[in-house]
Amino acid sequence: MKKVITYGTYDLLHYGHINLLRRAKALGDYLIVALSTDEFNWEQKHKKCYFSYEQRKQLLEAIRYVDLVIPETCWEQKRSDVQEFRVDTFVIGDDWEGRFDFLKDLCEVVYLPRTPEISSTQIKQDLGH
Repeated sequence: MKKVITYGTYDLLHYGHINLLRRAKALGDYLIVALSTDEFNWEQKHKKCYFSYEQRKQLLEAIRYVDLVIPETCWEQKRSDVQEFRVDTFVIGDDWEGRFDFLKDLCEVVYLPRTPEISSTQIKQDLGH
């Protein structure tokens, strides 16, 4: 079984997220999503989420492409996640191009193009938040 992992906040879930998850799942048999916790988002990423971690987790678990949702609590956990879950492919949006090449000794690293016309940041700006 080929395992794929991706990371993100997935706040204000939209079709760009679904596109990424669909394409990530197509690269393997089992998709793990490491979902940023509220604390990690606030303390490390300086992001305030609209939906709580539990709400975002429920949304992700309802998506047919997602097999498992785990918490992302720090930037440094990626290496240990890849090892612990025996991941074959690490997938992330191409806005992170090159930032995770340090994982290439453990697994394949794929940077997928983002859906250009949509982002959670854009949605928040359009709504005046």
